[in-house]
Order: sequence, then C-alpha cells, then structure tokens
Amino acid sequence: MAPRKKPAGRTGEGGKLRIGDDWNAITIIALSQSNPLKAIAELVENSIDAHASGVTITRGREHGRHFLSIRDDGEGVPRDADGRPDFRYVATHICDSIKRRLKEEGAAGLQGEFGIGLLSFWTVGEALAMTSTGEDQRAWQMVMKKGDPGYTVAPKRALFAERGTEVKIGPLLDGIRTLSGEKIQWYLAAELRDRIRQSGVRISVVDKLARKQYAVEPRQYEGRLLHQLPAVRAPRGDAYVELYLNEPAEENCVALFRNGTRVLEDIALLDDFARAPWTMRYLQGHVDAPFINLTPGTRSGLVHDDAYAALRDAIAPLEAKLIEVIDEQRRAEEEQASRVLLRTIQRAFREALLALPAEEYDWFDIQARAQRARGSAPDAANGAAAAGEPESEATPGAPEPELGEERQRQFFEFAGPLFSVTISPASSIVRVGESRGLRALPRDRSRRRVDQDLEFQWRIAEGAGAIENPRDQAVRFIAAAEPGLTRVCVTVRQGDVVCEAEALITMTHELLPQLGAAAVEAQGLPGYTFERAAGESWRSRFDAARNLIVINNGHRDFVYAGRSKGLKLRYLVRLYAKELVLRNFVGLPADQLLERMVELSLRTEEHL
Repeated sequence: MAPRKKPAGRTGEGGKLRIGDDWNAITIIALSQSNPLKAIAELVENSIDAHASGVTITRGREHGRHFLSIRDDGEGVPRDADGRPDFRYVATHICDSIKRRLKEEGAAGLQGEFGIGLLSFWTVGEALAMTSTGEDQRAWQMVMKKGDPGYTVAPKRALFAERGTEVKIGPLLDGIRTLSGEKIQWYLAAELRDRIRQSGVRISVVDKLARKQYAVEPRQYEGRLLHQLPAVRAPRGDAYVELYLNEPAEENCVALFRNGTRVLEDIALLDDFARAPWTMRYLQGHVDAPFINLTPGTRSGLVHDDAYAALRDAIAPLEAKLIEVIDEQRRAEEEQASRVLLRTIQRAFREALLALPAEEYDWFDIQARAQRARGSAPDAANGAAAAGEPESEATPGAPEPELGEERQRQFFEFAGPLFSVTISPASSIVRVGESRGLRALPRDRSRRRVDQDLEFQWRIAEGAGAIENPRDQAVRFIAAAEPGLTRVCVTVRQGDVVCEAEALITMTHELLPQLGAAAVEAQGLPGYTFERAAGESWRSRFDAARNLIVINNGHRDFVYAGRSKGLKLRYLVRLYAKELVLRNFVGLPADQLLERMVELSLRTEEHL
C-alpha cells in the first residue's frame, strides 16, 4: 500500500488562538460567578476603586418586583470626548479593563483587572441599569439584560443629578429574593474587611423589606493577637499576616486575602495548606498575599503558578512557629483541665467521706475537720492546706462553735438561709443492739454551714431501731436486736424553709473487717499526674513519697474514656477509689476490698 500523502501546506504550521463565538464566550464568563454575594461584593469594590467615600446598598421592591441597588458618591464612569459617561467602552471592552492598565502603570488601591465585573449581575437578576452623571450634570443610563447581547444608553430624567454611580439590578432571580440585608452586611464585613479599613469607605445596607438598616463594619477577630511572628517574604513581595489565638472551635479558620479582599474563607481548603496549623482550629485571622494570581471567573480560586508556589514556600517558617504556639496553648489547656478535674474529684471524695463512717473512712481527717469548732478564716485555710488543696477548696461550710468559744466573725463567714441538709454518715453498719452517732449538716446555697434559728426532727422512716434526743442536731441511733436495714430521716426547719435528708443503717451480727493499718500517715487527699506507658497493662499506682496517684494515660481504657469529659471523670474517680482502698484497707481479702471500692465509688460518683 502506498504511503498517505500529507496535505500540502500543513507541515510546521502554527497560529493564534481566537474566540470562535464571542457571545458564547461572554455567556460563559457571565455565568462563571456562582456566588451572588461575591457578585455584589465585586460591584461594591468597583465603587471603592472609584474612590467613593460612601456606598449604600438597598434591597427593596418596586412595582411588585424585587430589586437590589448599589449607589456610591465616587468619580463615576470615565467620560468620553463629549463629556458623557463612556458606557460604550464599558460594554464593548469586556476582558480589557482600564484598571488593569492603570495598575501596570503603577496605580495603587485598585482591585479589578479582568473587565468582567458587571457581567456578574447575571447571577443576581434579570437586568442591570447603570446610571452616572456627565460633565453637563445630566444623568445617563446604560441598560443590559441577561441573555441579551445588546445594550442601550439614554439620558435619565432626574430633578437633581447626583455625583457618583448607581447600579440597579432587577427583577431579582427567584433564589436571590430571600437574600437578607443582614446576610449581605455580614458577608461584606468579612469579604472586604481590609479594603474597608484601608479606604475608610462607609458602607450601609438598607433593607426596605425587613425595615432595617445595617452599617458594614470590618469583621473583628476573636482571641489573642499573636505578635513577633516570622515574616512571610516571597520574591514577588511580602504577605501581611494577622492571626489570633483562640479557644479551639470548628468555626475558627484563617482566610486568604489579596489586597484586602477575601479570596478563600479557609486557607485549609487548599491541598497544600490542609495541614497543621491551619486545620487545628485554634486560629482566626487572615493571610494577605497581594502577589498571588486569581482565576478570573470566580475570583475565589487561585492559579497554582510560581507566585502560589512562592507563597507556599515562604509561609513554612510561620507554620512552624504557629504549631509551637498552639502546642504551648494545648499544654496550658490540659494543665487547666487537670486542675479542674482534680478539684472536682477531691470535692466529690470529701462529700463521700463525710457520708461514710468516720472510724472506717476518715483517712484525711474530713469528719473531724467538719465537726471541729474552729470558725476563723485562718483555721479554714489551714484545713485546706492539710488536705493538699487550695483555700477555696476547703471543706464547705462553717463548723459549729464549741461551748464557751466566742469571736468576731468576718462578713463572708456568715451563712445565708437554709438551702440543703445531709446526714453524716449517710451510710453505715452497726452491730445489733449497739448504737451509732448521726449528725445533721445544714448548708446554705454556697455550701456554708448554717447554725442559726434551726429546728431538727429525727425519725425512723422505715425499719427498726430508736433515736435518742430526736430534736437535737447530733443524735444517737440505737440498733434493734435483729438484723435489718433502717432508713433514718431528719427534717430541718428555718422559718418557712424546710429541708430533709436520709441515712441508711445496716444492722448486722457480723461487721465487715475493720480498717487495716495504712502504709503511711495520711497527707491529705492525693493529687494525680500522668505517665504514658502505652505498652504496659497497669492503669494507676500510688506514689507514697509525693502523695500522688500516677495514671497511665497510654492505657487503652484511658484512651477510651478520653472520648468525653464525663466518662473521663468517672474513670479517674474509679482509679482514685481503687488506690485509696488499697492504700487504707491493708490486709483485707480481695472480696472485701472490692466491697469497699464499690461503696466508695458509689458515694463519690453521686457528687460529681
């Protein structure tokens, strides 16, 4: 078969790209802006570029049709040789922006560069009417319609010609009618944040449908402003960085700006920035890179060229510093959380130990301190120190004074009205035929001990036994001759306020084994610390030298409990109960140790 001959004149040919269908290209450009709010922002930016000092956006209804207008007091549309607004140039020079040429000549403060901003009205409404004033102080108007390649320019009747330009879009598309003035205000406050601040322009949104008016104020970030951050310097210029360290939250993000206008709400949406620190959700603020190039259609996309690569490389030292700052914040948060958990756990154990028999569970002198007649503030502070806790965490309430002891109380030491009452102990075991002392602990709303104008009434609500002196604050329960469970109640009255509490007493022939000798003298309620031992099976252990419970935060159970604050708290309480029982019930068989642990855990978790 003979070889095919190449067509003559085709070898090594080249040429220039051209638009095959101009109107189709214009249609594609006009519909490329998918966000109507971004389209409105572009029209406002045109006003800022025209050096307007005030811009008013109006949302309303006229002749039953919704409209949106943007009016400014700027320089207006550039004029032609006859002194009229050069609408013809605007309509026939799409993609040939005057502002782009001015920027090439060194003009600053201009944002537009593609010459396609007006076309974005296609995503907002059916028609656009643009009005500007000529040198003859006459108003002229250009009208363009969606889907129509034609345009018209004609004089507009006006009693008084106004400086500046008005762009009116209407009727609005069906999906745009619900776009409220408040939403427009919030979007512009973020989108044009730095452009508003730099230009000093006043922007207001008048929502005639909602009968409200809003002033567009540049968005204020939340958190602590970070200083002395590494500079972001690229061959094409420097990027401005304004970042704030905040508490972690999903809504925290860092925006990407160009020349004061937001390009992306979250820089982490870019694949090259979908990493720490941008995804850690500790930061608010923005990075403004004036040298990056944008995709013309949406103005919300980046061209991944050498300018973008330069930004990506130049920002690396800043990222390393931010990760360091966030890690420090995390450590501080963990320490604070640990302190809060510790106070919660110690408070719960104090309440549990008050509710349990003193001869069995008063390892840290909780019961004795609660009944000790010391009303002075220094003594309260000393009691807190003895328990290894801050002064504010001392045993709640002011103890009752002893007979013959009088002193001047401070104002904060006086209790408020009666709010609650508990019985100490609230759960106990007594041998049949023997007795046990019970005490009512009345408190005010701030958990201070109430001791004025109180009336007490004790009774057996259920079961056998008897109570001596049932109208006293401290009574003695006499057990019956037969085993059983007795429910004892106390009613406390202060004027019209009445509170009740109950205690459960088990009467038995055989008592549980008594408390063994503690390994060391009690130093107060222990604190806790973490030790990561992921490859080991132990969950916790007691460090007697430091009076600390060491918790293995690498254990699978700790990791599991860390999914929620409540679960983690209960897990720590159970580790506490385990270590305290093992420490203070020396020599008991395993089954009795488990009984004690269940009893202590139950009473403690009640007060979490």
